[in-house]
Amino acid sequence: MAELSEDGISRNPHNIVWHQVSVSRNAISNKRGHRSAILWFTGLSGSGKSTLANAVNAALFKLDLSSYVLDGDNIRHGLCKDLGFSDLDREENIRRIGEVSKLFLDAGVIVLTAFVSPFRADREKARSLVSEEDFLEIHCAADLSTCEHRDTKGLYAKARAGQIKDFTGISSPYEEPEDPELKLDTGSMGLDACVDAVIQKLIDLNIVPASDSEA
Repeated sequence: MAELSEDGISRNPHNIVWHQVSVSRNAISNKRGHRSAILWFTGLSGSGKSTLANAVNAALFKLDLSSYVLDGDNIRHGLCKDLGFSDLDREENIRRIGEVSKLFLDAGVIVLTAFVSPFRADREKARSLVSEEDFLEIHCAADLSTCEHRDTKGLYAKARAGQIKDFTGISSPYEEPEDPELKLDTGSMGLDACVDAVIQKLIDLNIVPASDSEA
């Protein structure tokens, strides 16, 4: 008999079985010469998450490594276009991203996610989907004044004027990571230095071979 969830949708998990793939993640990693991983960039709007994620992605591409960026705005144009910015919608947004990131991980790809993801509990749920060594939380730690100064879209001004509700840093909280794998002051560090720090972290964790990074 189908189960009824809290949202009233009928579900029958007993009829759903995970289909095993014919090519394993380890086989893909061995062929490509690097491990897959989830790089979870988090920080306030304007902290440089997307800029840094895309710059790291470009660096990995130059090294012939397989990577892909999941960007917050891009995801909300498709997969999450039905979601708003309430706490519940933010939670669901991050849940979906966590699941998609896990699929990229299984595909042998270094996936870089660039999302505000303001709540620790939601980020921890995303982390819990995979092995501890596969998830790197990267805190883009530019302060609020820096982020407001960078705001080319005028979102902070609209939020302070009450035109945007539930805006992180103004009318909705941002819970900073307590123990991220990497914390970067993206307000004071240059982009190249931040990229180098991320790549070095990947080398230190044996995700990217050092010989490739020095090519």
